[in-house]
Amino acid sequence: MRVETRPGIPAAVAADSMAPYVLLASHSRCTSLMSAAIPLGLHASSDCVSLRYTSEYKEQTNSPATMKPDTFGFTASELRKLRSMKDPHGIQQFLDDAPYHLADTAWSPRRVLAEQTAHCLEGAIFAAAALRVNGYPPLLLDFEAERDTDHVIAVFREKGCWGAVAKSNYTGCRWREPIYRSLRELALSYFNVYCNLRRERTLRRFSVPVNLKRFDRQNWMITDKPVWFIVYHLFDVKHYSLMTRAQEKRLHPVDERLFQAECLGKAFKASSK
Repeated sequence: MRVETRPGIPAAVAADSMAPYVLLASHSRCTSLMSAAIPLGLHASSDCVSLRYTSEYKEQTNSPATMKPDTFGFTASELRKLRSMKDPHGIQQFLDDAPYHLADTAWSPRRVLAEQTAHCLEGAIFAAAALRVNGYPPLLLDFEAERDTDHVIAVFREKGCWGAVAKSNYTGCRWREPIYRSLRELALSYFNVYCNLRRERTLRRFSVPVNLKRFDRQNWMITDKPVWFIVYHLFDVKHYSLMTRAQEKRLHPVDERLFQAECLGKAFKASSK
């Protein structure tokens, strides 16, 4: 079992959870894992597993103590802002306009809306909340990498195809149009641009999607406290390989042109001098 801290997750969280992840502290693509799985149809081939919804899927029905279903606990002003985004692309535009948040925090969507900044984890959770306000289920998908940090995205479905809303410090790990027939196809669209500082292509696994509605009792959308409880719940979420071990051994590094394109507009922490 490999346990190592990473940007955005306190050392105590990683140690207590025995999280089996190896991460490069110098290469902070994101700060989160995902949450508990919703019912799916799993369709296995010889080397890969494809995921899609079954007709039996229904949202969980926990009834929170303080979150009203019509407002989700947001104020009228907050709701107007969230609803003004209208659709997934509008939510992505909000995240693209917001500076990348470099602090080791786990803000709720309300806090992100107030501060107008977010990192990967906060951006994905915010996007899930904004999608919910605009009529979509609040779903997350997690990517696991080798010798690199994980990435987490909010996913949505339109006319039978999957798309994604995401915040990232790297150019190609953000928005995806809803054109992918399965979550595996969607995950693979991130593969070519997902690299570490050694220029290695590092994306290896994707998770089952997670419906954040399960955390309504903890007021995940509006709490003033950090939402690390989402992370605590997610360390053991099932992930599926995108390739075989033999394929991994034949991978080529990204070239300098692609690497520089990925780093375009990247935010850096200020010097401690």
